[in-house]
Amino acid sequence: MRCRSRIWALSTTTSTSGRLESSGRKPVGPGARFIAFEGVEGAGKSTQIRLVADALRKQGIEPVVTREPGGTRAGEAIRAVALDRDLELDPATELLLMLAARSVFVRQVVRPALEAGRIVLTDRYELSTFAYQGGGRQLPLTDVRELNQLATGGLRPDLSMLLDVDPDRGLARRTRGARDRIEGADLDFHRRVAQTYRELARAEPNVALIDGRGEIEQVFAAVWEALSARFPETFAPRQG
Repeated sequence: MRCRSRIWALSTTTSTSGRLESSGRKPVGPGARFIAFEGVEGAGKSTQIRLVADALRKQGIEPVVTREPGGTRAGEAIRAVALDRDLELDPATELLLMLAARSVFVRQVVRPALEAGRIVLTDRYELSTFAYQGGGRQLPLTDVRELNQLATGGLRPDLSMLLDVDPDRGLARRTRGARDRIEGADLDFHRRVAQTYRELARAEPNVALIDGRGEIEQVFAAVWEALSARFPETFAPRQG
């Protein structure tokens, strides 16, 4: 969980579709896409990101693959604190740590990549904060949204892929290594997170809800279908 940033920010070279932080910002480059993968613990986000990235590389496209919290040196340092199971952090402190990591992540990784016309695939973004700190920690969602707006400058994904898995099933998949501070929260917490995610899927724009319970290849087929329906010029429909 504490890999160095050079592994997770494969390129430091930001949604897009004309959503600029303020006047005077550089426009995004042609072909730029910002895609976030969301879900409870053990939903399979990292696996699906890897498969999407591999498929893009076969098309001659090298995506930026990254994660949150993390993706930068500062973000990885903050991640180590936020997920340290030996630390006791109140919900507000946890939220502010996550958003501090996001602020530098947007400015150092995501925006430069989008301005260069790259495709960014991130493991978690703002929906995680709404679900975990808003739903799970029960902080007022209005406050969480306002602080997130400050951290991101209004940058939202072109599409969030929400892999829907029951938290019991997801946690059961996490069999390797000790659980971090958030993974180790009680089951009621994780159930609140899952329920909030499902509510966000209905209420938020640009969210694709994917059934994450199937075999890896089945889930990937559904993920790719959602991507190709939205961005056919980049994610060509699979044959067969």
